[in-house]
Formats: sequence, structure tokens, C-alpha cells
Amino acid sequence: MSPFLLTRTLPEDATDADLRADVLNGLTRTPKVLPPKWFYDARGSELFEEITRLPEYYPTRAEREILADRAGEIAAATGARTLVELGSGSSEKTRYLLDALTDLHTYVPVDVSESALTGAAEALLAERPELSVHAIVADFTRGLVLPGTPGPRLVAFLGGTIGNLLPEERALFLRSVRDLLSPGDALLLGTDLVKDEDVLVRAYDDAAGVTAEFNKNVLAVLARELDADVDPADFEHVARWDREQEWIEMRLRARSALSVKIPELDLVVPFEAGEELRTEVSAKFRQERVWEELAAAGLELAHWWTDREGRFALSLATAS
Repeated sequence: MSPFLLTRTLPEDATDADLRADVLNGLTRTPKVLPPKWFYDARGSELFEEITRLPEYYPTRAEREILADRAGEIAAATGARTLVELGSGSSEKTRYLLDALTDLHTYVPVDVSESALTGAAEALLAERPELSVHAIVADFTRGLVLPGTPGPRLVAFLGGTIGNLLPEERALFLRSVRDLLSPGDALLLGTDLVKDEDVLVRAYDDAAGVTAEFNKNVLAVLARELDADVDPADFEHVARWDREQEWIEMRLRARSALSVKIPELDLVVPFEAGEELRTEVSAKFRQERVWEELAAAGLELAHWWTDREGRFALSLATAS
């Protein structure tokens, strides 16, 4: 087997078609919404990397701490020979697992960005020439077929990204992951935990305004990709804690009444003064809720690890 294979399961024009559908569906409904995946063009990805280094944004540091402290335990509990990472991006935190999984044969990163997969694979293979990497260009929220690789397999979904899915989306996603698992396989899931409201809001509304720029970047994406006539300065960044749902919402609030023209869709989107467009939900979890959602999907919580301050959790689950 070649040390690097890449399989594309998304059509070349899938991203453009998805953007058009999401904008048309999301901006013609009430209240207006857009999925957070559209933050992440090249500039958005740079901004998010900057966010992870901000003093207010604890999740990345907290998860990295758990991986540094517990990777050996994760390796011992799974004995994985294949590591599958969903939404792998740069694969930076994955290195803790790659170092600990001494019997690892194949790494399977899954991402919608072919360039991110190729760049991460080149860096990993330069460090680990003995590793086989089979990258998959895919949207893992729409079902996934894994390549034939040695078991047992560890499927990792890190970063608390599962919190960006609404409850019904999480249920479908977890069931789809359960369907991927054979006896002996496991899921490693990263979840941000419920904590003080002020800590949560500041993590999504930093003093330097980086998250605000990140949030408004979705408007730059609409302008570039769909020729939208929109000025980010016409909107302000809003981060709000929803106590009932136990999630953070990021929104863009129109500073005054305006219309956004999107010629590519033959669409004009009116905004009233103060009207908000929701761009992200980031759910926070309690251990009981994680256990319940895993169990509903046919998964059994086997291990639960948190960072030393109890801000973030990694859970290991197996097929029940």
C-alpha cells in the first residue's frame, strides 16, 4: 500500500451547491440562520487558529491537556491499529494519539478540505514514514464509508465540534458513527462542559475582537462566492448563553434596516434594524447528557476524562 492515498467522496462542485442551498434556505426563513461550516475559508481558518491561542478561549488548551495526560490510557483501552479522525483539519492534536498508539497501522483523516488533508498528511508522513495515511474528502455528517483497514479502529471526533450540531443532528450523527463500529472499535468524543456563564460568553466574545471578525467572515464568504452586496461593518457580533438549551449562540445583528442583494441566487434579503442572523450554536454538556445521547445511539460510555479544571471532557464509548 502506498503511504498516502486520498479518496474523494464529495463531487467537485459539492461545496458550491451546499453554500447556495444553505444561503437560500437559511436567509429566507425566520429567524435567519447559516451553518457554522461557512466560517472556514482560508481566512476563517486563520482566524480560528488565532482564536485557539486567545486567553479567553480555553477549549483547545483543555482538550490538549487531556490528550497529553491520557493518550496512553486511551491507547491501552483501545489497542487501535487504525485511527479515524472526523473533521481532522491540520491534525495537530492528533499527534498525541499517534505517539501513544504504538501498534497503529493506518491513519484515516476525514475532512471536506482536500488541501487541509494533503497538507496534514505530508507533514505527518515526514515525521512518521512508517505510517499509512488514507485521507477521505467527505462530509461526515452525511454518512461515511470507511476504507478497509486493520482493526480495532478508534474513531476520534475532537474539538467539541459535536456541539455545533443541533440535538436531532447529533442523534443522527452518533447513530451513523455507531453503524461504522465493529466489535472492538471505539469512539473518542470531545465535549465542552457546562460552566460559569461569564467564562462561556467571553470564550466567544474576546476582548481583542478576533471572534467578532471570525463571525463576520461568513459575510465575506457570501460576498466572494455569491457576489453578495453586504458590508460586514453593517453588522455587530453577538454571543449569547441560552440557559434552557445550554448552548452558546453566535449571531450577527443588523445595525440598521438594510437589504442584502445576492445576485447569484436572484435573492434580496431584508433585515430590520436589530434583526439577528444566527451563525453558530455551540452546545455545552454534562456527563449525564453525554451518556444519555451515546446510549440512545447504541453506544456505551466506557471512560470519561476531563482536564484538571473540569472544563472539557473526552469520553470513550464502545458499541453496546
